[in-house]
Formats: sequence, structure tokens, C-alpha cells
Amino acid sequence: MKHTSSRRAFCISTAILSLAASVPASSGVAWAADETIKLGIVAPMSGPNARYGAFSMHGAELAVKDINAAGGIDGRKIELFNADSQGTPVEGVSATRRLIDEDEVDYIIGDVSSSVTLAMQPVAEDAGVLLLNAASSNPKITYSAGVGGYKWTFRNYPTDENRAFVVAKYSAEQRGFSKFAVLSVDSDYGRSAIEFTKKYLPEFKGEILSEDYYKEGEVDFRSVLAKIRDNGAQAIIMYGLADTTPIVARQMVEIGLAGKVTLIGNGEFNTEKTIKSAPTALEGAVEAAAWLPAFDSAESKAFVEKFTTEYNEAPNNHAYVHWDTVNLLAKAIHEAGSPDREKVRDALSKIKYKSPVGDVTFDDHNQARLPMILLQIENGKPSIKGAYTADIQYPAQ
Repeated sequence: MKHTSSRRAFCISTAILSLAASVPASSGVAWAADETIKLGIVAPMSGPNARYGAFSMHGAELAVKDINAAGGIDGRKIELFNADSQGTPVEGVSATRRLIDEDEVDYIIGDVSSSVTLAMQPVAEDAGVLLLNAASSNPKITYSAGVGGYKWTFRNYPTDENRAFVVAKYSAEQRGFSKFAVLSVDSDYGRSAIEFTKKYLPEFKGEILSEDYYKEGEVDFRSVLAKIRDNGAQAIIMYGLADTTPIVARQMVEIGLAGKVTLIGNGEFNTEKTIKSAPTALEGAVEAAAWLPAFDSAESKAFVEKFTTEYNEAPNNHAYVHWDTVNLLAKAIHEAGSPDREKVRDALSKIKYKSPVGDVTFDDHNQARLPMILLQIENGKPSIKGAYTADIQYPAQ
């Protein structure tokens, strides 16, 4: 199977993204001024992943606030609703149905968890409500979308397949790693990322020496780390939860792995809080991210400044992708010339949207074509190594 990757420079226009410019308040579209555009957000507002849900909601709120302050979408304001998935498929389905049946939303952004998003898809499809995913990375979501079946599902986020290929390639070719251990979260996200890693590692003469998964809320990794210390792995492949990474890193120091075995994958290795938790364990860590605060574009910097001012903390990836996805949806509604669901869906499939990290278009599986940012922790800070893309190889229909 052929896989292609490309690298591009970070020379993005310095013009700050303006919804007032891209979504005019007055364009001659005859919409009732007293009607709102109802947008629902499904995210974990409680439970182990509530932190992700809070950032997701804040990002969406900030976008809605700015759009409405600029006059709305062709004079029509956005009304935002949120529903708590608790990070579980059952609650995610219930939350989706409440938004559709009780709040009568036309568009839904969600969920953070791939397991929840997969469960939401048939519900949105049956209702004919646009489900625009901003943060789930399981490839199955868009394998089964667009020409794959679910015509109402779109995703504005890279997949585990993109990430696994980019991380494996960089780790092997740039860092010289060939022996790996797995310590990943026991979820659709964590396990699928490892399956794709296994698929690609042979291309780079890599092998996995041990494979372990942890449950949400687990706090003791010493026995697994001791096994990894003794099996000769050069790197730990971790696709996990941001709150778990500092715990693993501190225990790596205790076990004597810090500075000897490198973390690679995705677990918010790049945040200041995580790095400070165990600097020696995080040094050299390799991560592929959809976005990070250090990304060097005027639009991204403006978002970070505005978010930090509004919420008294720096945004994480979930805040950014939800903010960006609300703006993407707003542009699609404007280009459709109507809030009609089918017209907006068609507009989204043809859209050319300029995001802070690059231009966004969708393929025939309703998957956004997006670069991934490759970074490495150097001297206690994330250092961007480039933006890479990888073609998605869809299963035969």
C-alpha cells in the first residue's frame, strides 16, 4: 500500500481571520430577524473527561460570541445549546436525542470521544441533522461517512490513521527508533491508534515489544513501566488522556526510565503543565497534534490571546478545534444562502475554508483534508518540526 506525506512551511497569511468579513451581516438573504440558528454541542461536561468538555464549550462559546457581535450570519444570531455525554456512548446518544427532540437544533458539534461520536452518527442520520465532528480521531467515523453511508456526518479533525503514520515515520527516520512499547488508553481512540501504528511500523522496520492499555482513572503504572524498562524499548507509544500523562511521566522518573525511553504519540505532551510535572521524562517526547498554542500564524495567535483574556487560561487543542469548527459551520451556512440543512450540507462538501493552520476542504467521505503539526519537546519547550499530511487509504466499499 502506498502512503504519501508532505511537508509545508508555516508561511500563513498574517491577515487576522474575521468572521465579519467572511460571513457578512448583510447580504440580501431574506431571513427572519427574530429567528436564531440553533447549534448543539455534545461533550463530556462531567466525568473523567470533563476538562475536555469545558475547553470544547469555551471554544464554541467564544466563536459564537464573536459571530453574534459581528451581526450574526447574514443577520441571524446563533443560539448555543450544550448536552453532557459524560464521555460514554449511552449518555452521548441520549444527549444527542435531547438536542434534536427537545431543543430542535439543526446542527450538532460533537463529541470529544470517538466511541461517543460513533454512537451519535446513526441518530443524527435518522434525524437528518448535520453532525460536524471537531475532536474525535477514530478513522471509522469517516470510513462510514459521505460515500461510506452517513451523509450527515462531517469531520473537521485529522484521524488516527494520519497521526499514526506521521508519528511512526518521524520516530523511525528522524529519531532512529525501531523498538517500541505500547501504553495507551483502553478506548476506541487508544486502541485504533495502536492498530494503525502496527500497520505502518513494518514499513520503517519497527517492532512492538510489549502492549498494555489503561482504564480511565487508573493511577499506578509502575509495574508496566518496570516491564518496559527491562524489555529494551526505545520509545513508549502513548495515545492517551491529558490528565494521565503527568502521572505516567512522574512514575517514569521513579522507575528510572526518564531520559532513557521517549514518549511518542499524543497525550498533550506539549503543555506547560505536563512538561513541568516531570521535565526529564518529557524531554524529547514526540507528538502529532491538530493544533497547539505555539503555532506560528497571526490568526492562531489572535485566538490564543482572545481566549486567554476571556477565560483566564490558555486554550488547549479542544478549545481551538471547537472554535474553528463553529467558524467553519458559519461560513458554510453563509455560502448556502440559507439555514436549510441540506443546502448547508452541500455547501460544506464544496467549501474552501481558510483556517489558522491552513486551507480546509473535504473529501468524498466528508473528512477534512488537514495537515498535522509534528513537534518535539526540546529544553522543556515544544519545538515545531513541521506540518505533515498523509493520504487516507479508505477500505474498499
